[in-house]
Amino acid sequence: MDLEAILDVMGCKTRRDIINFLTDEPRFVSEISKELDVGQKAIIEHLRAMEELGLLSSSFQKSERGRPRKYYDISQDIQIQIFIGPGAIKMNVVGQEFSDLHAIAGKIRMGETEVVEELENLIKRYEEGKKYAEQLLAELETPKKTRTQESEDN
Repeated sequence: MDLEAILDVMGCKTRRDIINFLTDEPRFVSEISKELDVGQKAIIEHLRAMEELGLLSSSFQKSERGRPRKYYDISQDIQIQIFIGPGAIKMNVVGQEFSDLHAIAGKIRMGETEVVEELENLIKRYEEGKKYAEQLLAELETPKKTRTQESEDN
């Protein structure tokens, strides 16, 4: 997940209030609107932005009366580290191994279908990462085997 996009989306107090309200349980638009005293159209736009980024997910659930309602929920845990010191500013998202994949899933849930190339590129990156991890593992196992063989020879 792109740190700049997260900071941009979360820079808005209303969006932080929405996230805070959703920590208890999934909610639908009118619940959020009423709780935060913000118009439903504005809430929908905030929810859309956060869902496209992958911070939120949505699902339809049957209601007691009428048609199903669209509920919003926090889609994943995100931890942001920010270090500010003399001569240095460091920021990163912790544990973002599959955040790009979550973002694509959010786009698909929002009806966007032009993500095939983006998804294919992501698969290639994951394959390259897997190969690299396997190489590192092989490097670690090679000296171990050599040491084991040397001790058996002695």
